[in-house]
Amino acid sequence: MKKILLVLIFALSATLGFAQAKYVFFFIGDGMGFGAVSLTEDYLAAKEGKHGSKNLTFSDFPVTGFATTYSANNLVTCSSAAGTALACGSKTSNGVVGMDSAAQKNYKSIAYRFKENGYKIGITTSVSLDHATPAAFYAHQPDRNMYYEIAQELPKNSFDFFAGAGFLKPKVAGKENLFDNFKANNYVLSRSIDECKKSTSSKNILIQAEGKNPESLPYAINKQKGDYRLSQITDLAIERLMNDKGFFLMVEGGMIDWASHDNNATAMVGEVIEFSNAVKVALDFYKKYPTETLIIVTADHETGGLGVGKSEKSAPATQVENFAKNYGSYSTTGHTGTMVPVYAIGAGSEQLGGKMDNTDIPKKIAKAAKINF
Repeated sequence: MKKILLVLIFALSATLGFAQAKYVFFFIGDGMGFGAVSLTEDYLAAKEGKHGSKNLTFSDFPVTGFATTYSANNLVTCSSAAGTALACGSKTSNGVVGMDSAAQKNYKSIAYRFKENGYKIGITTSVSLDHATPAAFYAHQPDRNMYYEIAQELPKNSFDFFAGAGFLKPKVAGKENLFDNFKANNYVLSRSIDECKKSTSSKNILIQAEGKNPESLPYAINKQKGDYRLSQITDLAIERLMNDKGFFLMVEGGMIDWASHDNNATAMVGEVIEFSNAVKVALDFYKKYPTETLIIVTADHETGGLGVGKSEKSAPATQVENFAKNYGSYSTTGHTGTMVPVYAIGAGSEQLGGKMDNTDIPKKIAKAAKINF
């Protein structure tokens, strides 16, 4: 019924004619390949005592495709090269952020393009804000590990909202304190969602409370009361960005990748579910503005070479730990060069069906919003 309703809304919007994409959501599940989606959907069905799969929020989207992810110098990309491709529409070598392979030319990201056209901009993630994928949308550095230098670029762009776990190198001996830089550029730094909600500033950064791990939010399966959820961050971002001109919001589910690097299928399933919950927040928004909203869900690359089912004799299980143990068969602890899924709904989404390269995605987003890229 849910999928039928979405298709009817989509068809009605198409019949009426899509307006320019005014509200754009770009969801990136870091490391989320087809195996991660399949295993999670199979678990959701098993949890209800059913055999088969139960769709995640984005699996019901009417437009689906798949994207190649190779970098400029390798069939297997890293997150900085893949993030640059998704943000800037150009290939670069592994390890480089927002620049060409020679690290001589800065690329301009889709977020900058939207900002130039009067949109509000949000960059959010479940990991640190100076990590490779979010960094590709606002920074330009020859090495993804230059965390201090990456974060120092954040205030230069005047984007409106940032949210994530924290920053890895806020202080470097003999250099300006990162948080002082933010304050000098009129950004308000909040350490709780409630605090950020109360901010009267137009420029806001949300990170975790003092003492929390700046590298990432806790895994969804380990979250305690008061811990941020990606769905909460997405909801807050909409609240901070909503305006008559429109907004562009990037949301990264960064810990799908981390769990898969550890071959931890249990944690990975929890992260994909939470990522899907964040997409649901955007989908609820879409239902209010179906002719003006575009939602894209994809991945920067696949991690772990995850297969589903170790054999036809794998035992059924309803507990996530046992289900993941019985059915998740990883083949590596690194990234792979396989294609990744693309899901889309809303204004201009019809462009995102079929096979494409990851560099095509931001160009198609720009076309849907009728801005030059």
